[in-house]
Amino acid sequence: MDTVSIYGADFRQAKSGNRLPNFLDNPHIAALDSRAESFFHAMNAANATRTCELCVVSVLLFALGAHAQAGSFEKPFRDGTAAMRAGRLDEAAQDFSQATTLAPSFAEGHFNLGLVLLQQGQLDEAISSFSRSLTLKPKLRGANLFLGIACYRENQYDKAIAALQRETEIDPSSAQSFMWLGIAQLAKGDAGAASSSLDKASALKPDDVDVLYHRGRAHMLVSKAAYEQMYKLAPDSWRVHQVLSQSFAEADRLDDAIAEGQLALNLKPNEPGLHEELGDLYWRQNQLAPAESEFQREMQADPQNTQAMYKLAVISIERSKADVAAGLLAQVLQRTSHSADAEYQLGRAEAQMGNVDAAVGDFSAAVKDSGKSDTETLRQSYYQLAQLYRRQQKPEESRVALESFMRLKQQADAQQAQNLQDKLRRSAQLQQPANK
Repeated sequence: MDTVSIYGADFRQAKSGNRLPNFLDNPHIAALDSRAESFFHAMNAANATRTCELCVVSVLLFALGAHAQAGSFEKPFRDGTAAMRAGRLDEAAQDFSQATTLAPSFAEGHFNLGLVLLQQGQLDEAISSFSRSLTLKPKLRGANLFLGIACYRENQYDKAIAALQRETEIDPSSAQSFMWLGIAQLAKGDAGAASSSLDKASALKPDDVDVLYHRGRAHMLVSKAAYEQMYKLAPDSWRVHQVLSQSFAEADRLDDAIAEGQLALNLKPNEPGLHEELGDLYWRQNQLAPAESEFQREMQADPQNTQAMYKLAVISIERSKADVAAGLLAQVLQRTSHSADAEYQLGRAEAQMGNVDAAVGDFSAAVKDSGKSDTETLRQSYYQLAQLYRRQQKPEESRVALESFMRLKQQADAQQAQNLQDKLRRSAQLQQPANK
């Protein structure tokens, strides 16, 4: 086995290259990074309403009033700010250059000039301007951030990391600073440090798509390195077969995944978790009998595995063993009370055995314990209740339950359609730079 693929990566190739490619060289990643650089776009009139705390319009105009030479450089500074907001970068650069000449000790003026130069791609000049602003005011918020970005684009990763680390110390609440620190660390090849930085960025801004992208990549690289080292140390260990099985499963190569899972079990037959993983693979192939067998063996290896017990119960319902399922689900609910999923499945088992009243109680409990979250369990519980109320000759209750099911289903279908449209729109936007 000379080549081992783990999550799409080759063990033999995992260490190839001294650094990751520059993200901004990739038009698709550039589109993502441009969103991360919302500070730049905030200077554009179309996005002026999204200006952050670093927006030079408010910060620098405030500084004007306190500067002794404001009368001499105020006009070029104001003109430069207006030009930058309008996207007239050449004009803005001239105005800010004039302002810094008239007031060479005005740190914010050098910072603003650096922003324009960075947008123009004049990286050396931008670095010089940001450095000058920091010499004048070492704790100027945002200056180290953009200095780090400029150094990163110049492939000066050590300088970028140092600047970005200083920014995170000055402003520990800045998700952008931690994100760019992680990006620079990734570029240097330190995926472990990048993972830590990007975890902090994600904690500060959990729904940011750019942070999630880079964080996922960092953790993926950490995993690749760990798997490569594991393969070198023990290429025939059960752990290698386990991770190969997981890799094949993610690639939908289920036959290969099952084969590797069986090899892992041959080497470690009583290891908790292995039988459950193999049972999941059989279940995905709709091979219910072997899936049932593996979940049973998992329960023997680890009697406290409530998740495997739940899966065995669901498989038992699918195989018309409702009495077995009901017993298992009762144990699950003893361990995890108010589990809407378990209550729903118990309702299915009771209905299969003809215990209508008990099934109604279980589905009603599933509705209650689902809370306000719209889930498939909640929708299907309403559907089952509508059918059972009809059998109990309760037409009004049946009607209400069915209406609830239809309302939730329509909402879910509409949301799914909207998500698809959003995905197609984002895909089209990402493809535009590549087609130009």
